Amino acid sequence: MSDQNRLGVFKTYKLYVGGKFPRSESGRVYEVTDSKGQWLANAPKSSRKDARDAVVAARKAFGGWSGATAYNRGQVLYRVAEMLEGRKEQFVREVAASEGLSKSKAAAVVDAAIDRWVWYAGWTDKIGQIAGGANPVAGPFFNLSTPEPTGVVAVLAPQKSSLLGLVSVIAPVIATGNTAVVIASADAPLPALSLGEVLATSDVPGGVVNILTGVTAEIAAPLAAHQDVNAIDLTGAEAELAKELEIAAADNLKRVLRPQPVDADGASASEDWLASPGTHRLTSFLETKTVWHPTGALGAAGSSY
Repeated sequence: MSDQNRLGVFKTYKLYVGGKFPRSESGRVYEVTDSKGQWLANAPKSSRKDARDAVVAARKAFGGWSGATAYNRGQVLYRVAEMLEGRKEQFVREVAASEGLSKSKAAAVVDAAIDRWVWYAGWTDKIGQIAGGANPVAGPFFNLSTPEPTGVVAVLAPQKSSLLGLVSVIAPVIATGNTAVVIASADAPLPALSLGEVLATSDVPGGVVNILTGVTAEIAAPLAAHQDVNAIDLTGAEAELAKELEIAAADNLKRVLRPQPVDADGASASEDWLASPGTHRLTSFLETKTVWHPTGALGAAGSSY
């Protein structure tokens, strides 16, 4: 058949919840356009029910993921980087269209996103060394502090950085053993939905990352108030929305990572996604468990170890 007579197959973008690709239970979609206002695709418009389903999936996955060894989580994250590398051309196209970048600039952003996964993969079995350790105490005790994951984390992804910013807020959450419910950029959700396909075909267990698209405020409100969500990252929220969500999050004492200030165009005034990320996002969603243990006596001399 001649290519001129062939009808192209339009991609149907779906949510990523519990390792599966459901449509929104509301049946709603919304148009996604490029930087010039041209139609790109229809994205699912998530509802409150979708948000609740995502929390259930994240909680179900938390035990197995948090119980995995840090080394194993690092291997899984590195596998995600491998899969992204294999689909680089697709992500370059989507990032270029979503953010209005040239192909070369979009390629640099995708490369940085892949490198960011590798960065956090390397930290999974090392963060415990800087966030925990043996504490000196006055007495015959061992005193050991170790970091543990907080639990289910709701993540509002950056609005302007559709892939690199997205990766920069997801990877540290799951690298430390948490599970995530992610609200993708409302205006540029396609790289996030494609990332869900990468996660599904890598070794990330279903439910560890759940990706929702739609109106950020509409989805974030039930997550901020949800009693089974343990923390929330407000990076992608405007100042007024962030304040409302932080108030709602206080009801069950969620950990809250506040957003950076934004300028008049809605871009972060101080968040440089290309800069070295450091470890602050890794430690933002960790709890510290401290254990006291008496030392034992050795022999009649009363020495101890």
